[in-house]
Amino acid sequence: MSRRNISKKYSIVPDPIYNSILISMLITRILKNGKKEMAQKIIYKSLDIINNKTKKEPLLILEKAILNITPLIEVKIKRIGGSIYQVPIEVKAYRGINLALRWIVIYAIQRIGNNMIIKLANEIIDTANGNSNSIRKKEQTHKIAEANKAFIHYRY
Repeated sequence: MSRRNISKKYSIVPDPIYNSILISMLITRILKNGKKEMAQKIIYKSLDIINNKTKKEPLLILEKAILNITPLIEVKIKRIGGSIYQVPIEVKAYRGINLALRWIVIYAIQRIGNNMIIKLANEIIDTANGNSNSIRKKEQTHKIAEANKAFIHYRY
């Protein structure tokens, strides 16, 4: 049995402009070297670009993008009797949202271009429409879990 303490869940403060917890979670994903104002500028300007391109509410498009790439199942590595198995487990809602936000930021950084504001806006729009690298990542995760369905009885 583990001797570590269980980590505490901190309550997330909504962002000041949109009053959304989802945007404040995205701000913490983009945050580098403690420069929170820089991360907020990047996100708010990219949401303005989304509003100009789609003529729709940017928060709704972000929520649609998150719903499109939130995984339902993933694999965890478990060692049993000297063998290592990839055991499929269901993803809890909070972890699914965190994975989705992480994938959006990772694939926005990998896009070609030099402006993070435009890259993030395009990644969110493409994810909401259903044709981005982050959607491929979700499908790949589901395929790996489907392939290892035989080890589902090793769940905790």
